[in-house]
Amino acid sequence: MPALPYAFARTFLFGLDAERAHDLTLGAISRLQNTPAQWGWAQCRIDDPVTLAGLRFPNRIGLAAGLDKNGRCIDGLGAMGFGFIEVGTVTPQPQPGNPKPRIFRLPAKQALINRLGFNNDGLAAFVANVQRARRFRAAGGLVGLNIGKNAATPIERAADDYLLGLDGVYPHADYVTVNISSPNTKNLRALQADAALDALLAALGERRRALRKRHGRKVPLFVKIAPDLDAAQVALIAATLKRQRIDGVIATNTTLARDAVQGLAHADEAGGLSGAPLLAPSNRVIAELRAALGPGHPIIGVGGVMSGADAVAKLDAGADLVQIYTGLIYRGPAIVPEAAAALKAACARR
Repeated sequence: MPALPYAFARTFLFGLDAERAHDLTLGAISRLQNTPAQWGWAQCRIDDPVTLAGLRFPNRIGLAAGLDKNGRCIDGLGAMGFGFIEVGTVTPQPQPGNPKPRIFRLPAKQALINRLGFNNDGLAAFVANVQRARRFRAAGGLVGLNIGKNAATPIERAADDYLLGLDGVYPHADYVTVNISSPNTKNLRALQADAALDALLAALGERRRALRKRHGRKVPLFVKIAPDLDAAQVALIAATLKRQRIDGVIATNTTLARDAVQGLAHADEAGGLSGAPLLAPSNRVIAELRAALGPGHPIIGVGGVMSGADAVAKLDAGADLVQIYTGLIYRGPAIVPEAAAALKAACARR
């Protein structure tokens, strides 16, 4: 367990503006990772190996993309006991994202709303940061690299940005995630439509075949989708994933729905809602994906995991692996071994 109880840090951090707290935390982890000070949050990793998409995951719990957009803190975050860490979303060129304020806490519902908008330092800086992370991978941890498009790139040219992203991250990734589901980049979710998705994934598949030949290794490709899809849309996406031989799917991103937080301060802010209210909607999409994809097609479940029981609910819905983000903010590092142990126990009972 961490040497420093998170409750003390949370009281301080929740007294700050949400983005200021985020930046302060990541800055500290970036500076202190791989130093003796890391004892303050380091934890033993639960051993629960599973092989999916040709990769051996040390356990079933991972960090979702969005927390460490620039890949600065892979070793430090990995020390919390994660089996895998996903960083990004990165875009080819640096961009500031949307105007501030753009992160809002809803503590009564253990939720966040963000409209960050893929703020990041660009592909070159991202790759350099990923290359500096060594200790987590040396201990068997896997790193996923999440790619997106620049806000200034017209949606009809989106594939250009994704291809640039794939070229840049491919040599350094254990897997690559194609983010087409953020609600904070204009028109991005239009790429989930049948014809648009088919064209994008076909282009990425062709480029991946060339990169595999060039680098002598196959890197699995995942697609991250939204929770705000109906059953027919999920079925179409599943059919496209199978047709284009995509290795797996991450379900889900944040939601635009506000039913569960109506009347709360900040509930009407624009952006994606994450945290506890997302558990049921994301689990519905996971279950529909599993029904459409059949057994054996990897699904990473994310959304609303605030406890070990929530992680197991993702497994019950049809996920193979689970990611957390907002749960880490509200619960602190202790949620990582709790969720990993719950998943291990649930799988042992099956």
